[in-house]
Amino acid sequence: MSKKIGRGNSQTQATRRWAWLFLGPVVAAFTIGFVWPFIQGIYLSFCKFRITSDATLVGISNYQAALADPSFQHSFWYTSATAVVSLVLINVFAFAVAYALTQGIRGSNLYRTVFFMPNLIGGIVLGYIWSMIFDGILSHYDTSILLETKYGFWGLIILMCWQQIGYMMIIYIAGLQAVPEDMIEAAKIDGATKWQTLFRVIIPNVMPSITICTFLSLTNGFKLFDQNLALTGGLPYLIQPDGSTINTTEMLALNIYNTFYNSSTAARGTAQAKAVIFFVLVAGLGLAQLAYTRKREVQQ
Repeated sequence: MSKKIGRGNSQTQATRRWAWLFLGPVVAAFTIGFVWPFIQGIYLSFCKFRITSDATLVGISNYQAALADPSFQHSFWYTSATAVVSLVLINVFAFAVAYALTQGIRGSNLYRTVFFMPNLIGGIVLGYIWSMIFDGILSHYDTSILLETKYGFWGLIILMCWQQIGYMMIIYIAGLQAVPEDMIEAAKIDGATKWQTLFRVIIPNVMPSITICTFLSLTNGFKLFDQNLALTGGLPYLIQPDGSTINTTEMLALNIYNTFYNSSTAARGTAQAKAVIFFVLVAGLGLAQLAYTRKREVQQ
């Protein structure tokens, strides 16, 4: 017995040594590529700098400047509106398409492929493609997507829906296929209508998929950058009484980018503070949404 125990202990120790051998490079890469830049970014948000080597601490003045920036405030509300509208539309249409494609219609696999394909196209390319499409349509009205804030807003919504509905559809299909058949049969036997079965049986059982899709569409809506840059670039702009400008279709990520690269180098600390605020905002909203929707998941 003691020999068997000793052999087991030696095998466990050997396994641990091999585990660290394989995990070591991953941990090192994660630390170098994420943890250290993240800590450095938080530090730089309290500094004034042109390059990282000449950073000098200035306290919370960067955060005060960021929160007082009218363009940052406008970007926050504009991003919030875009994220909420896209969140609702993407998930409603994605669930509807997924539900339709799990009803045994012919060619459902082909339709799944077609709906998913836009997700494979890069955001920059999509932005330029849809910019040409919208400008072609709006040319009949002698205007451009870059000249009207409302066109830029709905242009971003359409682009986001077109790109993300197919991806969310795949997740919803997986959730719908996991709904127990006996529950649906029991609902039919009890005389439930299709709408009652959908809202009382299917949707509660698909809540894990709803949690994932809601989280992804919410965070994607707030983090949107490539499409915003290519489609409108933040235009049109408004001139403030003090001479400064506000880009009316500029979302938070693009505002941070423009503050860092297009403003004077003295504003780079402010841009870094905006980035930290942006991270806290997206992480907080994402965690709150996960906690809220997970409470409504059905335990099977």
